[in-house]
Amino acid sequence: MITRPKEVSSWLKHYISEVTEDSLIEGLKKQTQETLELLNSLSDEQLNYRYAEGKWTIREIMVHLIDSERVFSYRALRFSRKDNTELPGYDQDLFVANSCSNERSLKSLLEEYIVVRTANVALFSNLTDEMLDFRGRANGNEMSARELGFATLGHEMHHIRVIRERYL
Repeated sequence: MITRPKEVSSWLKHYISEVTEDSLIEGLKKQTQETLELLNSLSDEQLNYRYAEGKWTIREIMVHLIDSERVFSYRALRFSRKDNTELPGYDQDLFVANSCSNERSLKSLLEEYIVVRTANVALFSNLTDEMLDFRGRANGNEMSARELGFATLGHEMHHIRVIRERYL
């Protein structure tokens, strides 16, 4: 069982503090089902809604979650393999602006979400404690693969909470 990190970098603390699960893999699996249930319950009007000027639609949030999970898992893979090359950050607003999210069907978004999440469950399931705890640097911050796994959970929890509070 992959348990919570003992040390948390300040950059990831906000997201990891959102996580109530003690097991990363069980948390990822449970979260996947909850997110799919929520998104499948929404209309096209809800998926395209912006609660304020300049805010993302739910479709754009979903692509942001998919992109961020890919970035976090790539970092986790590199760190778990003891690659100490400092990795760059990424511009989330640029990614969303160039994603064509709002032209995509819900089905295509959900299919991609499932594929990315399934791949990451497999990745994290096969990392040893040593691999999970090896630290690397990304976007100017030190972090471990374990932290990135739990940050993936917390990041999605944050955005799903925002969807529930401001979009629905």
